[in-house]
Amino acid sequence: MASPFDMAFSPYPPGSVRALLATDLVTEATRTALQARLDAPEYEPQFFDAGTYELLRMVAARLFPQPDREVPIELASAIDQRLLTGGSDGWRYDVLPPDREAYRLGLGGIRESAKLLYEKEFEDLTGPQQDAVLQAVQDETAPGSIWQKVSANRFFEELLAELTENYYAHPLAQEEIGYAGMADAPGWTKITLNEKEAREPEEL
Repeated sequence: MASPFDMAFSPYPPGSVRALLATDLVTEATRTALQARLDAPEYEPQFFDAGTYELLRMVAARLFPQPDREVPIELASAIDQRLLTGGSDGWRYDVLPPDREAYRLGLGGIRESAKLLYEKEFEDLTGPQQDAVLQAVQDETAPGSIWQKVSANRFFEELLAELTENYYAHPLAQEEIGYAGMADAPGWTKITLNEKEAREPEEL
Protein backbone atom coordinates (compact mmCIF):
# COMPACT_ATOMS: atom_id res chain seq x y z
CA MET A 1 0.00 0.00 0.00
CA ALA A 2 1.39 3.41 -0.95
CA SER A 3 2.19 5.74 1.91
CA PRO A 4 0.17 8.98 2.09
CA PHE A 5 3.54 10.73 2.29
CA ASP A 6 4.68 9.62 -1.16
CA MET A 7 5.17 12.51 -3.57
CA ALA A 8 3.64 11.94 -6.99
CA PHE A 9 6.25 14.01 -8.80
CA SER A 10 9.34 12.18 -7.53
CA PRO A 11 11.27 10.34 -10.27
CA TYR A 12 12.56 7.85 -7.70
CA PRO A 13 10.76 4.77 -6.37
CA PRO A 14 8.83 5.34 -3.14
CA GLY A 15 10.13 3.66 -0.03
CA SER A 16 13.81 3.62 -1.01
CA VAL A 17 15.10 5.28 2.16
CA ARG A 18 12.67 3.39 4.37
CA ALA A 19 13.90 0.12 2.87
CA LEU A 20 17.53 1.07 3.51
CA LEU A 21 16.78 1.83 7.16
CA ALA A 22 16.00 -1.84 7.70
CA THR A 23 19.46 -2.95 6.50
CA ASP A 24 22.94 -3.03 8.00
CA LEU A 25 23.99 -0.43 5.43
CA VAL A 26 22.80 2.19 7.93
CA THR A 27 24.43 2.63 11.33
CA GLU A 28 22.26 2.21 14.40
CA ALA A 29 22.64 5.86 15.41
CA THR A 30 21.57 7.09 11.97
CA ARG A 31 18.69 4.61 11.82
CA THR A 32 17.41 5.76 15.20
CA ALA A 33 17.54 9.43 14.23
CA LEU A 34 15.79 8.97 10.88
CA GLN A 35 13.18 6.57 12.21
CA ALA A 36 12.31 9.08 14.92
CA ARG A 37 11.57 11.65 12.21
CA LEU A 38 9.31 9.18 10.44
CA ASP A 39 7.48 8.25 13.64
CA ALA A 40 7.29 11.74 15.15
CA PRO A 41 4.00 12.26 17.02
CA GLU A 42 1.91 15.40 16.71
CA TYR A 43 3.98 18.22 18.13
CA GLU A 44 2.98 20.75 20.78
CA PRO A 45 5.09 23.95 20.82
CA GLN A 46 7.30 24.49 23.84
CA PHE A 47 9.23 27.64 22.95
CA PHE A 48 6.68 29.64 20.95
CA ASP A 49 3.18 30.35 22.17
CA ALA A 50 0.47 28.54 20.24
CA GLY A 51 -0.40 31.51 18.03
CA THR A 52 3.18 32.27 17.02
CA TYR A 53 3.88 28.60 16.36
CA GLU A 54 0.86 28.38 14.07
CA LEU A 55 2.10 31.48 12.24
CA LEU A 56 5.49 29.80 11.75
CA ARG A 57 3.77 26.67 10.43
CA MET A 58 1.75 28.71 7.93
CA VAL A 59 4.83 30.60 6.75
CA ALA A 60 6.61 27.26 6.30
CA ALA A 61 3.65 25.94 4.31
CA ARG A 62 3.90 28.85 1.86
CA LEU A 63 7.66 28.53 1.46
CA PHE A 64 7.57 24.71 1.26
CA PRO A 65 4.16 23.77 -0.16
CA GLN A 66 3.50 20.04 -0.07
CA PRO A 67 0.22 19.68 -2.00
CA ASP A 68 0.79 16.02 -2.86
CA ARG A 69 1.23 14.92 0.73
CA GLU A 70 -1.79 13.86 2.73
CA VAL A 71 0.34 14.49 5.83
CA PRO A 72 2.97 17.19 5.19
CA ILE A 73 6.43 16.94 6.71
CA GLU A 74 6.38 19.12 9.83
CA LEU A 75 9.06 21.79 9.51
CA ALA A 76 8.34 24.17 12.39
CA SER A 77 8.79 21.70 15.24
CA ALA A 78 12.57 21.42 14.83
CA ILE A 79 12.90 25.21 14.99
CA ASP A 80 10.80 25.34 18.16
CA GLN A 81 12.90 22.59 19.74
CA ARG A 82 16.19 24.22 18.75
CA LEU A 83 15.20 27.56 20.20
CA LEU A 84 13.88 25.90 23.36
CA THR A 85 17.22 24.21 24.04
CA GLY A 86 19.28 27.19 22.94
CA GLY A 87 20.94 25.21 20.18
CA SER A 88 22.56 26.86 17.20
CA ASP A 89 22.15 26.14 13.51
CA GLY A 90 25.85 26.92 13.14
CA TRP A 91 25.79 30.48 11.87
CA ARG A 92 24.00 33.81 11.87
CA TYR A 93 24.46 37.19 10.24
CA ASP A 94 26.11 39.72 12.54
CA VAL A 95 23.31 42.20 11.75
CA LEU A 96 20.79 39.83 13.35
CA PRO A 97 20.24 39.45 17.09
CA PRO A 98 20.61 36.02 18.75
CA ASP A 99 18.32 33.41 17.23
CA ARG A 100 15.56 33.47 19.85
CA GLU A 101 15.16 37.22 19.58
CA ALA A 102 15.52 37.14 15.79
CA TYR A 103 12.67 34.65 15.44
CA ARG A 104 10.42 36.52 17.84
CA LEU A 105 11.05 39.79 16.03
CA GLY A 106 10.91 38.30 12.54
CA LEU A 107 7.64 36.46 13.05
CA GLY A 108 6.23 39.51 14.78
CA GLY A 109 7.29 41.57 11.79
CA ILE A 110 5.47 39.22 9.40
CA ARG A 111 2.33 39.52 11.51
CA GLU A 112 2.62 43.32 11.64
CA SER A 113 3.20 43.60 7.88
CA ALA A 114 0.15 41.45 7.13
CA LYS A 115 -2.04 43.73 9.24
CA LEU A 116 -0.66 46.89 7.62
CA LEU A 117 -0.97 45.56 4.08
CA TYR A 118 -4.32 43.77 4.34
CA GLU A 119 -5.81 44.68 7.74
CA LYS A 120 -5.94 40.98 8.61
CA GLU A 121 -3.91 38.43 10.49
CA PHE A 122 -1.45 36.53 8.29
CA GLU A 123 -3.38 33.34 9.04
CA ASP A 124 -6.58 34.86 7.60
CA LEU A 125 -5.05 35.92 4.29
CA THR A 126 -5.44 34.06 1.02
CA GLY A 127 -2.47 32.10 -0.26
CA PRO A 128 -1.48 34.77 -2.81
CA GLN A 129 -1.75 37.47 -0.14
CA GLN A 130 0.48 35.48 2.21
CA ASP A 131 2.98 35.08 -0.61
CA ALA A 132 2.90 38.82 -1.23
CA VAL A 133 3.70 39.52 2.43
CA LEU A 134 6.62 37.10 2.38
CA GLN A 135 7.88 38.52 -0.91
CA ALA A 136 7.84 41.99 0.63
CA VAL A 137 9.82 40.69 3.61
CA GLN A 138 12.40 39.14 1.30
CA ASP A 139 12.59 42.34 -0.77
CA GLU A 140 12.84 44.50 2.37
CA THR A 141 9.77 46.49 1.32
CA ALA A 142 7.46 45.11 4.04
CA PRO A 143 5.89 47.84 6.18
CA GLY A 144 6.11 47.89 9.95
CA SER A 145 8.16 49.27 12.80
CA ILE A 146 9.58 45.87 13.75
CA TRP A 147 11.66 45.81 10.57
CA GLN A 148 13.52 48.81 11.96
CA LYS A 149 14.85 46.46 14.65
CA VAL A 150 15.74 43.43 12.55
CA SER A 151 16.81 43.03 8.92
CA ALA A 152 13.83 41.65 7.00
CA ASN A 153 15.92 40.18 4.19
CA ARG A 154 18.47 38.55 6.48
CA PHE A 155 15.77 37.08 8.70
CA PHE A 156 13.97 35.72 5.65
CA GLU A 157 17.18 34.17 4.35
CA GLU A 158 17.98 32.49 7.66
CA LEU A 159 14.42 31.22 8.05
CA LEU A 160 14.40 29.79 4.53
CA ALA A 161 17.78 28.12 5.07
CA GLU A 162 16.64 26.46 8.29
CA LEU A 163 13.37 25.27 6.77
CA THR A 164 15.32 23.80 3.86
CA GLU A 165 17.64 21.94 6.23
CA ASN A 166 14.68 20.59 8.19
CA TYR A 167 12.88 19.45 5.04
CA TYR A 168 15.77 17.52 3.54
CA ALA A 169 16.72 16.01 6.89
CA HIS A 170 13.50 14.01 6.67
CA PRO A 171 13.65 10.53 5.09
CA LEU A 172 10.59 11.17 2.91
CA ALA A 173 12.18 14.27 1.39
CA GLN A 174 15.39 12.31 0.87
CA GLU A 175 13.41 9.70 -1.07
CA GLU A 176 12.16 12.41 -3.44
CA ILE A 177 15.70 13.22 -4.58
CA GLY A 178 17.10 9.70 -4.55
CA TYR A 179 19.42 10.42 -1.64
CA ALA A 180 21.12 7.41 -0.06
CA GLY A 181 23.91 9.10 1.86
CA MET A 182 22.63 7.76 5.16
CA ALA A 183 23.55 4.22 4.01
CA ASP A 184 27.24 4.83 4.60
CA ALA A 185 28.18 2.00 6.97
CA PRO A 186 30.19 0.07 4.33
CA GLY A 187 31.74 3.22 2.86
CA TRP A 188 31.70 4.32 -0.77
CA THR A 189 33.82 2.86 -3.56
CA LYS A 190 32.08 4.13 -6.70
CA ILE A 191 33.01 7.79 -6.60
CA THR A 192 33.88 8.71 -10.18
CA LEU A 193 31.60 10.38 -12.71
CA ASN A 194 28.38 8.45 -13.47
CA GLU A 195 29.23 5.62 -11.06
CA LYS A 196 26.62 4.55 -8.51
CA GLU A 197 26.59 2.07 -5.67
CA ALA A 198 24.01 -0.71 -5.96
CA ARG A 199 22.15 0.74 -2.97
CA GLU A 200 21.60 4.11 -4.67
CA PRO A 201 18.12 4.29 -6.25
CA GLU A 202 17.68 4.59 -10.00
CA GLU A 203 15.16 6.95 -11.54
CA LEU A 204 11.94 5.30 -12.69
